[in-house]
Amino acid sequence: MSEARERGMKTRRAVLGDAHVDRAEAAKTAFDAPFQDFIAEGAWGSVWSRPHFTKRERSIVTLALLAAGGMEEEIAMHVRATANTGATAEDLIETMLHVAVYAGVPRANAAIKVIKRTYAEMEGKP
Repeated sequence: MSEARERGMKTRRAVLGDAHVDRAEAAKTAFDAPFQDFIAEGAWGSVWSRPHFTKRERSIVTLALLAAGGMEEEIAMHVRATANTGATAEDLIETMLHVAVYAGVPRANAAIKVIKRTYAEMEGKP
């Protein structure tokens, strides 16, 4: 395992949790293994492992970008990750206000629905 992948897997586990990473690794096939390695090394081993931003700050930036891009499945995953990064509900509503101004109200509105649903799931509510 390369140093970047090893560092990336450690960071990925710290942010997303062992259960998520274990599921992703178990679902990996020969087809998507190169992509999974790219994510582990590039996103997690390089960007997420840089020292300047805290994990909380990276979480907030990531959620803003995902909301602006309308990537709802990824939004839910990263909302669940806030339990490990320290980003709060207050951080996320402030982030979505920024998304509304800079990327559009419909994108922020859609993301807020995902965030609310994900928080409810995390709290065990239907």
